[in-house]
Amino acid sequence: MPYYVTTPIYYVNAEPHLGHAYTTIAADVLARHMRQRGEDVFFLTGTDEHGEPVTLAAEREGLTPREIGDRYAPRFRELAERVNATNDFFIRTSDEQHVKAVQEVLQRVHDAGHVYLGRYEGWYCPRCADFKTESEIVDGNHCPIHKIELTRESEENYFFRLSSFQEPLERLYAERPDWILPGSRFNEARSFIEQGLQDVSLTRTSLNWGVPVPWDRGHVFYVWFDALLNYYTALTYARDGEDLSARFWPASVHVMAKDILKFHAVYWPALLMAADLEVPQREFVHGYLLMDEHKMSKSLGNVVDPGKVIDLYGSDALRFWLFREVVFGSDGSISPAGFENRYTTELANEYGNLAARTLAMIARYRDGVVPEAEPDQSVAADFDRLAETVRERLDAVDVSGALDEIWQRVRCLNRFVTSEEPWKLAKDEANSERLDSVLYSLAEGLRVVALLLQAYMPESAERLLAALGVDDRALDAAVFGTVGGGARIGELDQLFPKVEAEAA
Repeated sequence: MPYYVTTPIYYVNAEPHLGHAYTTIAADVLARHMRQRGEDVFFLTGTDEHGEPVTLAAEREGLTPREIGDRYAPRFRELAERVNATNDFFIRTSDEQHVKAVQEVLQRVHDAGHVYLGRYEGWYCPRCADFKTESEIVDGNHCPIHKIELTRESEENYFFRLSSFQEPLERLYAERPDWILPGSRFNEARSFIEQGLQDVSLTRTSLNWGVPVPWDRGHVFYVWFDALLNYYTALTYARDGEDLSARFWPASVHVMAKDILKFHAVYWPALLMAADLEVPQREFVHGYLLMDEHKMSKSLGNVVDPGKVIDLYGSDALRFWLFREVVFGSDGSISPAGFENRYTTELANEYGNLAARTLAMIARYRDGVVPEAEPDQSVAADFDRLAETVRERLDAVDVSGALDEIWQRVRCLNRFVTSEEPWKLAKDEANSERLDSVLYSLAEGLRVVALLLQAYMPESAERLLAALGVDDRALDAAVFGTVGGGARIGELDQLFPKVEAEAA
C-alpha cells in the first residue's frame, strides 16, 4: 500500500533548531516503520521560502529573499541528514517546478469561481504570516505565539471563498472523526469551523516575493496557499519525467506543530476541495517543546542546537530522547539535565548494558553461539502481540506510545536477568538446560526489540542486530520465538558510551 508522510516546510529566516528536528524525526520514524512493513513509502520535507517572514529576515541582513533562501535551505537539508532522516525528496518553494504547479492548481480554483477581488483590512503578524481574528489576539493587540504587537494591514486582495466550504468541512469532520489527531486538536479545528468561516486573502499586493498570480501579475499568492500546495506539487516533479501524484495522493499523514493547525485543518482541505483534489487521509498535530515554559522559537531565542547534541551523543540518542521525554502530541518541557538522565539510565544502562551482558554471557558460557532451547514462557508472554501493538500505535501516529511499548520489554528483559542470575546457573552443570533457555530468551528478546527499534534508533539497532547474527530486518520477523538458536554472535562496542560531563 502507498504511504505518503510529510513534515511542514520550514521558513528559511534563521538557523534550524530542535523543534524542526522533532517534527522531521517523527515523520522519519513513521516512514522507516512503514518501509519495514513492506509499504511503498514517500517521505517529503523541505523549506518555505516566500512571504513576509523571509522578506523581513532578508532585509535585516541586507540580502535578497532568494539569497537568504539559498543560505538557509541547505542547512535544513543538512539537518535532515544529520538526524538520519530518510526523506525521499526535499522541496524548496522557490523551485521553478513548484511555482508552475501552484499557478496551475490555483488557476483551476479561480476558474471554478472560488476567487473574487476585494479589499482586506485586519490585524496581521508578519512572523506567522497570518491575519489574526479577534479571538486569536492576546494582551490587547499581540500575537499569541510570537508575543509581538500586531500591525493593521489594508490592501487589495483576491479572496478565496472559504465560507462556501462551511458545510463540506462540517461534513468532513462529522464523517471522519479521526482525521485530525489527537482528539483535542480535532475539537479545536471543528470549533473554529463552527464559529462560521470568513473568506480569506488568497493574494497580496504589498509583497513581491512570492508566486506570481497568473491572472493578475500585480499580485502574488499569499504564502500559506503557496506553502500548503507543496505537499501536492512535490509529487509532480520529485522524480524526473514521472508524476507520482496518482501513486501517492492523497497523503497518508501530514505531521505538524499546533501553531499551524488552522491552515492545515481548515484552509487546506477547503482549498483541495476547490481544486477537486482529495483531502489527506490524516493529520497529526504535535505540541511544543518548551524551555522555561515557552515554546522553542527562533524569534524568542530559546533554542537548542540539535547538531551539538548529535556531535556529543549521536543521532540515535537525540531521536530516542525526544519521544521519551515528551509525549508526541502534547506540550512538554525539555532540558539538558533531562537528556543526560535518559541517556544514562535508559540508553546506557537499561539497553546498552543489557545487550553487552547478554552477548558477553553467550560468549563466555556457550562459546559465542546462541543456544538451541525452549523460550522462557514468562518472557514469551511479555512479548506476546508486541509487533501488532507497535503497528497499531504507529498507525495512529502514537510515536511515543509505540516506543514505550518497546521499552517496557527492555525492562522486562532486565528484570529477567536479575531474577534468573545466569552467572549463578553457569556454576552448576545441572542447570545447563535452564541456562540455555535463559540465554536464548535474552538473545531472542533483544532481537525483537532491536527490530522494533530500527525506526527510532537505526544505527544502534543495526549494530545490535549484526552482533546477534540476524539476517531478516522485516517487521514480520519481530515475533518472539520465531527464530531458533544457532546464530554466532559478533563483537559489539558499547552502544551508548559514557560522555564526560565536562565535554557536554
